[in-house]
Amino acid sequence: MDQADLIWMNGELVAWEDAKVHVLTHCLHYGTGVFEGERAYSTDRGPAIFRHREHLARLFKSAELYYMPIPYTAEELRGATHELIARNELPSCYIRPLVFRGAGPMGLNPLDAPVEVVIAAWSWGAYLGDDALEQGVRAKVSSWRRISSDSLIPHAKASGQYLNSVLAKIESVRAGYEEAILLDAQGFVSEGTGENLFVVMDGVIYTPPQTAGILDGINRDAVMRIARDEGFEIVERNLARAELTLADELFMTGTAAELTPIREIDDHVVGDGVRGPITTRLQKVFLDALHGRDPRYSEWNDVVSVESPKATA
Repeated sequence: MDQADLIWMNGELVAWEDAKVHVLTHCLHYGTGVFEGERAYSTDRGPAIFRHREHLARLFKSAELYYMPIPYTAEELRGATHELIARNELPSCYIRPLVFRGAGPMGLNPLDAPVEVVIAAWSWGAYLGDDALEQGVRAKVSSWRRISSDSLIPHAKASGQYLNSVLAKIESVRAGYEEAILLDAQGFVSEGTGENLFVVMDGVIYTPPQTAGILDGINRDAVMRIARDEGFEIVERNLARAELTLADELFMTGTAAELTPIREIDDHVVGDGVRGPITTRLQKVFLDALHGRDPRYSEWNDVVSVESPKATA
C-alpha cells in the first residue's frame, strides 16, 4: 500500500500515522462497521470519483441496516472526500470510507458505542494484477457458501461479513488461483470474494439476481446499463455452477477489480481461454466511463472540486 499524507477522521484531517483507534473499539471485536470501496480516476477535468453519490447512498443504507446513525450528511462526507484527495494531491486513488462502532460499553449490544467515521485514500493499482484486465484470471468455486440473508444482510457492505470472503480468498490463493466464486445456500452462483459475476452464453449476458445473496454492486449496475446501451440483452436469473464452465465468456466487476475476465474456472478453460469479444467491448466502454472519456456517462464522474495546495500556491 502506498501511504498518503492524511486521513479524514471524525471531521478532521490527521496524519496517516496518527489515524488510530482504541484497542477496545467495538468494531475490532465484533465487526460492527460498514464501508465502501471507491476509486477516483484521472480525467481531463481533474481527479473524478466514479459514482461517488451512489457509493455514499449505499454507505448510509448499510449503516441503517445495522442501526448505525452516521453523524454526518452525505454531502459533508462528499466534501470531506474531495478535500482529502486534494490535500493528498492524488491524481487517482482508491477511497475507503468506513463507519464503525468505536470504544464504549463492551458486549454484543452496540447501541451505546459511539459511531465513528473515517475516510482514507491512497494510490492503488490493479487489484488482481497488472495483466488481469487483458489476460483474465483463474478462479475456483469455493467450498465456502456465500452468507445467507437469514443469518446476515448480504445487501449491506458490512465489515464482519467479509470473513466469509476472506476464507474463500485464502482457500483459492492457497490452491493456486487468483480468485474464488461462492455459491449461495441453494447452490446457485452468487459472487466472487469482492466482485459481481457475469456469464455470456450465445450472445446473452446473464448475472445472478438480488436473491442469490449478492451485494448490489454499483459497478455491476454500471456495466448492466452499458451492456443495454450497447445493444446486449441482460438477464438476471439463478445460475447453476456448471453454467460457469459452459459459458462462452465469464467476467466480474467491482471497484477494485474494475472489469476483469475469468479465463479458467475449476481448471476448465472458459470459451477460447482469452478475453472474449463481448467482454472486450464492454470493458472498453466501461474503462472509458471510469476515466471520463465517454460523454454518455459523464454524470458518473464526480470531479474533485477542491484545489490542491500546489494549484493554489
